[in-house]
Amino acid sequence: MRWPSALAGVVIAAAAWSIVSAADDRALVATARVAQNRAIAAGDIDLAASFWTEDVTVRRALGQRLSGIAEAREALQPTGPPESRIVYQRLTREIDVSPHWPLAFETGTWQGHQGSVTGPTTIGGRYSAQWVKRGERWLIRSEVFVALTCSGAGCQAAAVP
Repeated sequence: MRWPSALAGVVIAAAAWSIVSAADDRALVATARVAQNRAIAAGDIDLAASFWTEDVTVRRALGQRLSGIAEAREALQPTGPPESRIVYQRLTREIDVSPHWPLAFETGTWQGHQGSVTGPTTIGGRYSAQWVKRGERWLIRSEVFVALTCSGAGCQAAAVP
């Protein structure tokens, strides 16, 4: 009559492995986000783009849609002098990893800083991201950013598409 005990042990071990695996995957997603933030701050657009899938979709802060890695990459290209550049940073609040599929959901806040990551915050809001695991690597398949705050010249009333 030891089968039920042995079976219970297998079920408990499988559940424990699932919890550890999800924690490991959450850590991998969080680490990838930090690395992408660093790449953006350094102006390394190629490295920043390497965290997206080829078919990534992005909804920018005021609603503009970007489709594919080329459009998303172009949106991060600096324009104008370095001191006027906006450096975007995502600040993760929560990451949920699916126990059934190679998917994760990230949510948090984002900020746009003038000139550098330590510059004044000129725009910010909330974001969410869908991550997909490809091999051993987590990549961003879609992101949605919503602008909720701003300061300075960028706050002038603009039509939202």
